[in-house]
Order: sequence, then C-alpha cells, then structure tokens
Amino acid sequence: MITPHKLILWLIASLFLISAGAHANSQLLDRVIVVVNDGVVLQSEFDERKEMVLESIQQQTQQLPPMEILDQQVLDQLILEQLQLEEARRYGMEVPEQQLNQALETIAANNNFESIEAFATSISQQGLSLAVLRQQIARDLLINQIQQGIVNNRIRVTEQEINNFLDSSDGRIATSPDYRLGHILIAVSGSSSDQAKEQAEQKAQDLYQQLQEGADFASLAITHSNDQNALEGGDLGWRRLNQLPELFATAVEHLEVGQVSEPIRSGAGFHLLKNIEQRGGGAEMVQQTRARHILIEESEIMDAQTAQERLLELRRQLEEEDADFAVLARENSEDIGSMLQGGDLGWANPGMFVPEFEEAMATTDVGEVTGPFKSQFGWHILQVTDRRQEDLSDVVMRNRVAQILRDRRFAEELQVWQQELREDAYLDIKDLPTND
Repeated sequence: MITPHKLILWLIASLFLISAGAHANSQLLDRVIVVVNDGVVLQSEFDERKEMVLESIQQQTQQLPPMEILDQQVLDQLILEQLQLEEARRYGMEVPEQQLNQALETIAANNNFESIEAFATSISQQGLSLAVLRQQIARDLLINQIQQGIVNNRIRVTEQEINNFLDSSDGRIATSPDYRLGHILIAVSGSSSDQAKEQAEQKAQDLYQQLQEGADFASLAITHSNDQNALEGGDLGWRRLNQLPELFATAVEHLEVGQVSEPIRSGAGFHLLKNIEQRGGGAEMVQQTRARHILIEESEIMDAQTAQERLLELRRQLEEEDADFAVLARENSEDIGSMLQGGDLGWANPGMFVPEFEEAMATTDVGEVTGPFKSQFGWHILQVTDRRQEDLSDVVMRNRVAQILRDRRFAEELQVWQQELREDAYLDIKDLPTND
C-alpha cells in the first residue's frame, strides 16, 4: 500500500537517480521489453528503476542480491504497476490537478523550498523537469487510488467481528481515550521498614484528602512528589492506556476528568493519579437535521428560469394557501428516492449531502421554506422540519473499529488482488539485454 508519506520519501530519494538514469539512457535506442495486455514496459523504464533500486539497496547494505534475481524483481514490479494503472484507467480514474499540486507543495515544503518555483529550479539543475516529476506523482497516486477502491471493496467486516474486537484487549486499547495525567509518587522501597511504609501510606492518604477538599494538584506534586516530573507539577502529558503500567491503566479508566485516584500501591511506593483532561472515547454529539425537499431537474424542455418559476409557485402555495408540502412533493418532485415519502429525507448527519444542500439546511430555520437554490442535481426548495442533538459515540466507535479491521486485512487482500491481476493478464516478456 502506497501511503502519501511513503510516496514522498520514495520520490525524493529517487529524484536525482531518475534524472541520472534518463540522461544515461537518452543515448540508447529504447525498446519494448514486456507487452502487458494493451500496454508495454520499456527498456528505459527498467534501467531507471533498477538504478534506483540498486542505490537504495547499497544505502542499506553492502550485500547485493544476484543480478538475475534483482532483474526479475524489478521487472515484476513494473509489470504489476502497469496492470494496476490499466485497471485504474478502465474504471475511469484520474488524479485531479488539485491533488497533484498539493503533493508537489508537500514535497517542496518538506525539503525547505519556499515555493514550487524554487523547487522546480532546483530539480531542473539536476536535469529533471517538473513535468516529469508530476507524471511520476500522478502514476503513484493513481495506483494508490485503484488499490484503495478495489481492495477496500473486497473486504467485508461483520457486526460480530466488530463485537469481538471491542471485547478484546486490543479493542480496549484501540478505542480508549487519550489521557493527560498528573502523578504524585510517595516513594518507599521494598526494603524499607514497616514503619516507613506506614508513614508513606499515611502521607499519600493525607495528600488524597487534601485534593478531595480542593487543594491544587500541581502545587502538592512540586512539594511532595518523588517522581521525576514533580517540578512540572506532576504532569505526565498525554498517554494512551497501552502506554501505562497495567496498575495505572486500570485506575485511570474509571476516573472522570478532574478526579484523583485513591493511593495506588506499587513496588516503588504510593501513587496518586489525576485525570487532568482527556480527548476521544467520549460522547460524539452531532446536530442532526430533518428536512424535506422538492427537486426540479433541468432538461431540454425545462430551463433554469422555468424550473425556478415553478418552484416559486409551489413555495407560494405553501405560504399563502397552506398547501401540504408532502402532497406537493409527491406530485411535483423529480427526486425518485424521496418523492414517495413526501420529499422527506429523514434524519441527516453533517456531510451527507452536497455542499449547496448542506448550506441551505444549515441556514434555514425549522419550519421555514427556502427559495429555489441550485445543486448538481437541479433546482430545489427545502423545508427544515426538525433538529436534534444525537449521541453517535457508539456509531463512531464501531465505524472506527471497522476501519481498524479493514486496515489489518488490507495488505493481505492487496496481494491476493495483485496476484489475480497477474494471472489474468496477457504478458509477452522479451529477453533482457545484459548490461553488466
């Protein structure tokens, strides 16, 4: 799986090698070395990729694999890339210019260039044009796009699998909040006398009582804690449960924000923990909107002006004649999905609709009917019928777990899909010239 981060690292590491390879091969007569379905792999592509791979291997180890094995691996990689690019084009996928520009800006910024122009000047001095780099970025992004689209669609996560994960220790860690913790340690060693242990425990209890009565945790930590973070007020920073000793994790899980644990005994002494703040893992309150609409599509016989006039007349009937919105929607709306429900779209979370529709819903009071507005689907009037705050924490959590499970299976399913592409492909592999 090609992540944007890996993509950028690969491009930067190979940037000058690409240019060097391009110059070296410009003196050679290029030729086809593999026919891949309707596409080809060229000798120049093979030489450039092999040079990059050799450089990468030499930076990691002095031991090079046998050249015949390296040649085969490079060839397999290029064939697989060509097959994936063909699939992307078959599905009509393209890389938007904006995405390409953002990738270039990220590369330039990560290499301390103030602008794309400065970056372009630098790489041109190495013999590589910005157009060539854009082409390589587009190629890699397109491969990533088809991988995500096809492979994720092949992965199915069941509700039972989600339940099993949530019940597991992995699930407990992955779905836990992040905690910002305060810590006070009253140190006592295992070899201390019973009297010293009792005194330490009593001191911890006294501090706990003071905290319950409103004492400042940071001040007590600075004054009394034996932990290395004492001078920072005992602030441990942000931690996840899996970054804490099990003894601490068990206590922290049950602390509300602002609460302090009772003294916890460990081999190092007695600990007081405060949940200063936490993020994630809590309620996910979302404002939901319920709306209904009437859609009039533009066509050869329904231009924009006529569509608006028709909707304005329907709006007049609603406001002046107290017409029934549901009846008008069933009689006039061209949105097949909602017309039979009187235009009702049900409860909607933010982001469910196109931007124009979202804006109309957000700026309309309950009971109000909008004037005609245009979206990619046509012209609408819309009425907001209700709003509510809904806790979607369970839905959000289950969606998060489903994504974790999909991510775990992605690499394996990607290999299966790539193998299927290879098995179904027409390949005509020519002999590689020896250039050692």
